[in-house]
Amino acid sequence: MQKDLNAMQQNKARADLTMDLLLVAFLIGFDVAARLLPHAYGFLPVAASGLFAARVLRMPALAVIVPFAAMLLSGVALGQDDWRVSLIVYAALAIPALAGIATRRWQGAVPIVATMVGSSLAFFILSNAAVWAFSGLYPVTQQGLVECFVAALPFLDKTIMGDLFWTAVLFGGAWLVQHGPALARRPL
Repeated sequence: MQKDLNAMQQNKARADLTMDLLLVAFLIGFDVAARLLPHAYGFLPVAASGLFAARVLRMPALAVIVPFAAMLLSGVALGQDDWRVSLIVYAALAIPALAGIATRRWQGAVPIVATMVGSSLAFFILSNAAVWAFSGLYPVTQQGLVECFVAALPFLDKTIMGDLFWTAVLFGGAWLVQHGPALARRPL
């Protein structure tokens, strides 16, 4: 009896890991395709994918792989920026995954939206600070930093709206997968 229980637990653990890895692979592929296909600037699912993975994977630590792998793979096709800027951008895109891990115990839409907006703002600050510090486009002075952030402001709303849109698509899609059959049986 104990032997059968152990075998069942091992099979479940293996199935859970397989499902997590399949979701990670799907999200990475989805993010790479989104970066390579024409899109509105800043309107990408990479950050939302990290948050989604962190909230739904049975092994949430795998979520950090999603934005790093997606950016690395698509970066090969698109070409890289200055490695220092890329490193900071990659790290900033991992923030939603880390924040998602930290906020897993809070359920509902409000914590998810708050986490995504906070992550979007952190990305904006970190990525533009990296551009200011390493791109050579702006003088490395306080005035240069202000110029960099002012020049980036028109993209902030697109980043936040894109992150929220893709967050709604991913979490809404998962909700529909879980509840869709029950909804289909309801009379209109």
